[in-house]
Amino acid sequence: SDWRLPCFRAPCVKTLVHGDQRRLFNTSNSRMTIMPAWVIDRYGSNDVLRFTKNAGFPIINYPNEVVVQVHAAGLNPIDVSMRGGYGAATMAMKRDPLNINQSGSEFPLILGRDMSGVIMECGLDVAPAYFKEGDEVWAAIPPWKQGSLAEFVVLSANEVSKKPKCLSHIEAAAVPYVAATAWSALVNTGGLNKDNCAKKRILILGGSGGVGTFSIQMLKAWGAHVTVTCSQNAERLVRGLGVDHVVDYTAGPVEVPLRALEKFDLVLDNVGGDTESWALGLLKPWCGAKYVTLVTPFLRNTDQLGIADGMLQTGVTVASKALKHLSKGVHYRWGMFAPNGLALDDISEMVDAGKIRAVVEEEFTFSQVPQAMLKVEKGHARGKTVVKISSGEDSSE
Repeated sequence: SDWRLPCFRAPCVKTLVHGDQRRLFNTSNSRMTIMPAWVIDRYGSNDVLRFTKNAGFPIINYPNEVVVQVHAAGLNPIDVSMRGGYGAATMAMKRDPLNINQSGSEFPLILGRDMSGVIMECGLDVAPAYFKEGDEVWAAIPPWKQGSLAEFVVLSANEVSKKPKCLSHIEAAAVPYVAATAWSALVNTGGLNKDNCAKKRILILGGSGGVGTFSIQMLKAWGAHVTVTCSQNAERLVRGLGVDHVVDYTAGPVEVPLRALEKFDLVLDNVGGDTESWALGLLKPWCGAKYVTLVTPFLRNTDQLGIADGMLQTGVTVASKALKHLSKGVHYRWGMFAPNGLALDDISEMVDAGKIRAVVEEEFTFSQVPQAMLKVEKGHARGKTVVKISSGEDSSE
């Protein structure tokens, strides 16, 4: 369970080895040590990224937490958005619900939502039957927590899962955030699972990115018929993942060839924009079909209007759209990322069974984090961008 109690214990000093270097670090609350990390001290463009060897070492504050040494970190579009301040109001509320801290207290902020690494210490409430020191794990880090572009990170045990044995840390770091997002959208919101997917027709708008490439594999493993939209030069990638039908969005208005197809049981929208104006017309009416979009105005509303007014505006928007489309016999839903260690347990089994593979487009070193962020910022992903985390000796302040 996710206990929220302070964890008191005697100081614990350990030795960490990086190549031929040894250094002491302390995981108790009584002393703070430092670690290498990429941080931002303000929101902005890529030039706000700063490498430091003096980032604060993560501390176990609750007895269900674990400290993980990060071996690899995956980057996602949300990292670029958060670098620019997107969602700052909502994240501030999650970090500080009582509004005790001053504005800007989140800095220095560490980005990175995907992580694969090794547990270095477990809180007092973490059962050894689940996790112990030395376990290789992966996790999708919630956006309100310090991220994985650092040597260490602290997470709730509920957010962590055993890494698939067949994947390297680089490969494993490409999966958790998109997997948790897809699981939230398709399973929690869309109502799909391994027992009801057979013969269902699923359309994925934007199939070559991280969420798309993962969703394709999970749905095909569950027996669904999958159609995706992507550019022509990504067709080979998605075909290799098992897609049944591909529509090239660069060949003209994509809705035209899609309307000629048999209607769908679920549409997963990774694109946004004007897709809502025509995508719901592709669903089977009065059959429980769902349109699930991952492009929502929730965080933008709270950034612009504040928490209270933003949430009110969001509620009005989603309710009015849901009612409008329900009258036409289809369900309109918003999908949101949710950390889910239990889902990652199931996904890990699917990976080790050969049903899902990691799709890594490009790998960067720890010193190349700014270049990696620019790569993600350019869009048109063909899988995931991953950073191999080192001790930072190859970077300079």
